[in-house]
Amino acid sequence: MQHAVGSPLPPPHGPGHGPAAGWSQAAHHPGPPHPGAHQGSVPGPEAPPAPGYAPAPAGPVPPAPHHAPVPPGPPHPQAAHAPDTTGHVPLPPGGPVAMPSAPPATAAPDPTGTTLAVLLIGPAGAGKTSVAKYWADHRRVPTAHISLDDVREWVRSGFADPRSGWNDHSEAQYRLARRTCGFAARNFLANGISCILDDAVFPDRPVVGLGGWKRHVGPGLLPVVLLPGLEIVLERNAERSGNRRLADEEVAQIHGRMAGWYGSGLPIIDNSQLDVDQTARVLDEVLARSIASPPNW
Repeated sequence: MQHAVGSPLPPPHGPGHGPAAGWSQAAHHPGPPHPGAHQGSVPGPEAPPAPGYAPAPAGPVPPAPHHAPVPPGPPHPQAAHAPDTTGHVPLPPGGPVAMPSAPPATAAPDPTGTTLAVLLIGPAGAGKTSVAKYWADHRRVPTAHISLDDVREWVRSGFADPRSGWNDHSEAQYRLARRTCGFAARNFLANGISCILDDAVFPDRPVVGLGGWKRHVGPGLLPVVLLPGLEIVLERNAERSGNRRLADEEVAQIHGRMAGWYGSGLPIIDNSQLDVDQTARVLDEVLARSIASPPNW
């Protein structure tokens, strides 16, 4: 997995780890010299026998009595690994999200009771965050909502405000936030918790957009595009505050680029005339079709 931001963690056993260069194991584990080791050419005076010591009689040494081998006993209680009682499942390497398997032909797909990873795509003002929160709140299985904007705003000092213009600094923070969201999604999924992520992914940047999310989460991620009309997007953006409210010109430009998703093969929901509850229901219908026939992306 390659990431455009940051450097990978150093290997656990690379240079600078383990015994220092030039140190031998003997230096760490001193002990008596080997019986065959050379101890000098001049023998020293023989030490007197200890009190109560009797020299062995001369002659051949009788063989030691034969004893049957003793089977090994059970391991010491401290040697056994105690089971993990915290309920945490270790995160497997790589993306653990497999492609959802198609259900039996006799059963209709039920996305409300299935562990899923969903990526909700759309321009600013499309209602991604509202729909994602509502959808996660009303599922029958544990589900987490992972908002890219929330994670990006974890940066307090040095935050790259998108209203100040797009530059390398803001690009780096967006990519770092996506990577962090991917780690969080994988951890939730490895522990049996579904997740829904929301991001304004552009169709004209597939490597950074969908390609990045696939690398961060896994090939089983189900993308859905939320794309209402421009007038709806502008109206909703005007109700925003803080750094999440963008200029109308920028909103229109983003919406125009999002139109490139038409013809991409990804499912698209036009929620111009739908409220949050209705949009969440349509999202379940779209996900049911995606589970039965995963999109090729």
